[in-house]
Amino acid sequence: MKPRRSCLYMPASNARALEKAKTLPADTIILDLEDAVALDAKDDARKAACDALAEGGYGKREMVVRVNAMDTPWFAQDMESICASKTDAILVPKIRSASDIAEISGIMDGEKATEKLSLWAMIEMPIAVLNIASIAEAVASTRLTTFVMGFNDLAKEMRAEQDRALFTPAMAQTIMAGRAYGLNILDSVYNDFKDPAGFEQECRQAKAYGFDGKTLIHPSQVDIANREFAPDDAKVAEAQAIVAAFKDPENADKGVITVNGKMTERLHLEQAEQTIAMAEAIAAADQSGTQ
Repeated sequence: MKPRRSCLYMPASNARALEKAKTLPADTIILDLEDAVALDAKDDARKAACDALAEGGYGKREMVVRVNAMDTPWFAQDMESICASKTDAILVPKIRSASDIAEISGIMDGEKATEKLSLWAMIEMPIAVLNIASIAEAVASTRLTTFVMGFNDLAKEMRAEQDRALFTPAMAQTIMAGRAYGLNILDSVYNDFKDPAGFEQECRQAKAYGFDGKTLIHPSQVDIANREFAPDDAKVAEAQAIVAAFKDPENADKGVITVNGKMTERLHLEQAEQTIAMAEAIAAADQSGTQ
């Protein structure tokens, strides 16, 4: 399992931001060619992203590039350049349908991108939410691995206020579709980076809903996201107790047992194993000195 607690957007047009990203404890760095880049800086930002990836220095952090949308004049060149770069994934905004996923994946194949290069899809259009099951199903035949929620654009398209409660149905649909087909799912950004308490509360809610992590707009949000999306010591201890109990020969054939006074089924064993695996992955990343 790969931690994606904190996925920080950094504008590829900002040289200082690209350098600073090498020192931040974010699990994932997303070099942005889209919203964070002015129209007259798109070409320079693309080159800067490729140069930064080639130069390296980001350790074992997961590197992702958000390209411009399919219907923009920069998309084709973005795909050509980024497919040849040393990124781990390409994040494409404004996905609408499963056919978009198939087309983009085909472009990646046509550009002879390495097999490990994956496709991340932003879910930020109303039609994408309506099509979410078929989009998720595309994972079987494409490079799709990850959904990223984008509530700023979704609110704009809906002509709605920025009220998180409004997006609860979209979150639930996306999470269910993603889990049904084995996708990773990341929550949208929290716009007020000067409100750490509000951000912390939203991280806790996102984790409770089932998100793997959160996309971020400011370095000050990284430590909070890392803490809130990591299993705490009590959760890990509980998971270890469940795994140990099911390993007891007396429980080998049992579907339900009691652990610390609680009824525990084999589905809880699977959850416990996932918790331990994530805790170990986080510990390994921290020990490597690259987080």
